[in-house]
Amino acid sequence: MFDYHRQHGIEIRIARIFNTYGPRMNIDDGRVVSNFIAQAIRNEPLTVQLPGTQTRSFCYVSDMVDGLIRLMEGENTGPINIGNPGEFTMVELAEAVKELINPEVKISMVENTPDDPRQRKPDITKAKELLGWEPTVKLRDGLPLMEEDFRA
Repeated sequence: MFDYHRQHGIEIRIARIFNTYGPRMNIDDGRVVSNFIAQAIRNEPLTVQLPGTQTRSFCYVSDMVDGLIRLMEGENTGPINIGNPGEFTMVELAEAVKELINPEVKISMVENTPDDPRQRKPDITKAKELLGWEPTVKLRDGLPLMEEDFRA
């Protein structure tokens, strides 16, 4: 994209999008948030890959859309990270889903895939400085909003 931008003078914007969650996610999309919620609704154990201390950050879809709109309407080409820098371990995420969706469900630790990264956390300094953007929806507030879609 940058080459095309330089060669043809075309205006571009580049966003680095990090883990996003929210209503209308596909229940079987393979992402950890939808997997845990689906398992909790089905009364299946929440499967956490060992060691469970690996972290992820999760940006609620309305925050993501707001960040992307600000990027598109602004003057900055990017790349700009759009995501939520708040980190959660996989065990913490499983515990939150258990508490909010189905307190009776168990958490099961399973072997991890060899290429699983230990940490994913966006640095959103540019988004804050250049776009005046940062996420506002907390993970615990967004999770219950997905349950209704999955039970339908």
